[in-house]
Amino acid sequence: MKTVPLGMSCLLLLMGCQTVPDRLPQAEPAPAASCYFPIGASTTVAVTTPDALAQDVLTQSVAVLEAWGFELVSTDTRLGLVSASRQRDLIGYYDPYDNAYGYGQGMRVFGGIGLGRGGSSVGLGIGGGFGGGVGQQPVEVERVSLFVNDGYVRISRDIRRFDHLRDLRESYSASNEDFCQRFQAALLPISGESAL
Repeated sequence: MKTVPLGMSCLLLLMGCQTVPDRLPQAEPAPAASCYFPIGASTTVAVTTPDALAQDVLTQSVAVLEAWGFELVSTDTRLGLVSASRQRDLIGYYDPYDNAYGYGQGMRVFGGIGLGRGGSSVGLGIGGGFGGGVGQQPVEVERVSLFVNDGYVRISRDIRRFDHLRDLRESYSASNEDFCQRFQAALLPISGESAL
């Protein structure tokens, strides 16, 4: 009988411990119901064709986003897609992961004492956080995507926060009730004007 080396036994044991995720990744929290809404009123649909109404809503959506300080990233009017983003500095932003292990703030001091045959030695090291990121602020990037199709508008929004070294620190879905209702309310007066 052949013997299996200890390293191979451990490898086989670890391979048996692999697990498969119980679900696919999804947006959390889930988008609010108000982020999916119909465009136009029944009177508006009677006046214009669905394609013209969709183009009108796309144009008005771009106007609303630009009025709110967003910059267009990409648009595809054939598909009914608009993507925009805006960025702002986070003054006084506290990075919850910065001091997770006792590091990250202030000066770092390392030292040690060694005893040996015929003498002793003492060592001390001092390091600071110099280099990349000096004078840069943490930033928040907010991205919004709009999809207009079959008489409905779907809004997707996410927020990402980067530290002063531009490392991603937080990211979450922000398709919430407040933003989507404000966006829908900003489109309503414009849609009403196109019906006249």
